[in-house]
Formats: sequence, C-alpha cells, structure tokens
Amino acid sequence: MKKIEAVIKEEHLDEVKEALSEAGFVSMTVSAVKGRGTRGGIQLEWRAGSYRVDFLAKIMVMLVVKDEDVKPVCDVIVNVCRKDPTGGAGKIFVSTVDEVIRIRTGERDNDVL
Repeated sequence: MKKIEAVIKEEHLDEVKEALSEAGFVSMTVSAVKGRGTRGGIQLEWRAGSYRVDFLAKIMVMLVVKDEDVKPVCDVIVNVCRKDPTGGAGKIFVSTVDEVIRIRTGERDNDVL
C-alpha cells in the first residue's frame, strides 16, 4: 500500500476531487496547509511598496491506495493541476504504508481499501 500526498493550489481542489472520483478513487483526506516551493514564496507590490509572502495557502490531498493504483492516481492529479500557467502547481509525495486498520470493524490492509 502507498500513501499519496499531493500539495496543490486551492483552486484545483474541486476538479481534482471530481477527476479522482470519476477514476474510482473516492476516499481521500483534505487539509488546508501553507508552504513554499523552490521559489521561496512570492513578491507582491502594494501602494506602500513591495513585500514578500513566504508561505502560500495550499491544499493537501491524501489518499492511501494499493500499489498498482499509484500511477493512475498521480496521473489524474498531474493532468488536472499542470494546466496552470502561473507555476507553483504543487508536488506529489508517495510513501509506503505498512498497515491500515478500519477502527469500526478491525479489518486490515487491502480489505480496508
């Protein structure tokens, strides 16, 4: 099993959610996060001068999937978010999950997914 954590722009959340659901991946956890990438934030101009915003509001979408589902899930997220011409579309992190337990029933691992 793998955990997929995608940090994306807020404006892409609904489209990512719908595209993942259409592809058969309906279970996910979504969190509001703040972060910055390799650009280190953004520089903004205001009447009084310019200022730097170090941490930008983003959304983290987290899914735990079977190993064979990693590529289809990542492809859906990439295809939705890469259309943004302004850059800073986000990143996807994939890590191994050793065990999953459904609390209500005690089911484990792939039976939970």
